[in-house]
Amino acid sequence: MTVGSALLTDETLEQHRRELTAYCYRMLGSGSEAEDAVQETMLRAWRHAADFEGRSALRSWLYRIATNVCLDMHRSPQRRARPMELGPPSPPDERLLGPQLPEATWVSPIADDRVLPVEADPAEIAEVRDSVRLAFVTALQHLPGRQRAALILCDVLRWQAAEAAELLDTTVAAVNSALQRARGTLAALPPAARSDRVDADNAALLAKYVAAFESYDISSLVELLHEDAIQSMPPFAMWLVGAENIGRWMVQPAPSGCRGSKLVPVTANGAPAFAQYRPSPGGGYHAWAIQIIEITDGRISAISSFLDVERIFPTFGLPTQLAA
Repeated sequence: MTVGSALLTDETLEQHRRELTAYCYRMLGSGSEAEDAVQETMLRAWRHAADFEGRSALRSWLYRIATNVCLDMHRSPQRRARPMELGPPSPPDERLLGPQLPEATWVSPIADDRVLPVEADPAEIAEVRDSVRLAFVTALQHLPGRQRAALILCDVLRWQAAEAAELLDTTVAAVNSALQRARGTLAALPPAARSDRVDADNAALLAKYVAAFESYDISSLVELLHEDAIQSMPPFAMWLVGAENIGRWMVQPAPSGCRGSKLVPVTANGAPAFAQYRPSPGGGYHAWAIQIIEITDGRISAISSFLDVERIFPTFGLPTQLAA
C-alpha cells in the first residue's frame, strides 16, 4: 500500500467536501456543476491516490485537482450571468417575458448547507456567506479561469501567493500579476454587478414577507420593498426594477398563478431564501421556484426567483410536490 492510499479514506475526503464545493461554485457559478466538479475531484483523487506522497497537505492536493477539474469544465466562451447583465429592465408586462434561455446562461443558486462549514466561528461563517453571494459569484464570472482561481485562493481563502503559484504551476510573479488584473476587472464593474455586504437575516421582515406572499396581499408586499428593488426570474432574461413595477407584475394574469403558494424557508448563497410551491390543480402543491431574498437597510432590495425546478430543487434536497 502506498502512502497516498493509506492517507486517502472516505472520511478524510468527506471532511473537505463542503469547502471544495464552495470553491468550485465560485469558479463555475452553478450549484449543480459545482456538485459535479467535486464528485469528479473525489474520483480523480481515488484514481491517483498512489501519486499522493504526503509531502504536501491533502487539502492543497485536492484543491489542485479541483482547480484542474473546474478549468476543464470552463471551456465555454459564454459567461454565466444574471438577467441584470443581459439588458435593461422591462416594463411589468407579461407579454414581454420572452423565451426561456439555456441553463448555461445563468449563475444558479446553491444551498448553504452544501458550502458553509459545520464547525466554525461566526466570523468565518460570515466570510463564507459573503463569498457565495449571488453578486460576488456573478462578478467572478467576468474573470478568465486562472485569474478567477488566483483571486479566490488569495483574496477569499487567504492563501499566500507562493501557495497559489505552486497549485497553479506558475510563478509568484505570475500570480501577483493575475491578482492585479483580476482586482482591476472587478473594480471596474458597474456598482450593481459588484458584491456588497447584505444585511443579516431580519426575522420580522421575512415573516411579513411570507404572510404577504402567501395571502397574495400585493400592497403589503410592496411596502416591504425598497423603492428601487429588483426582481429577476431566470431562465427568463426579463427583470424588473422598482417596488411599484414588481407589484404591477405580480397581478398580471400569469404571475397571478402564484396566488395561494406556500413558502418553505431555506438558505441559499448566504442569504435567506424560500422554496416556493404553487397550488396544483389536482390538490397539493408543486415546486415552482427558489426565491433568494436580499435585505438592505431593513427592506427587501432584491428577489431572485430561480424557476429551473428539475435541476435546482434536488440540489437543495427538496421534494417537487407537497401534500395539501
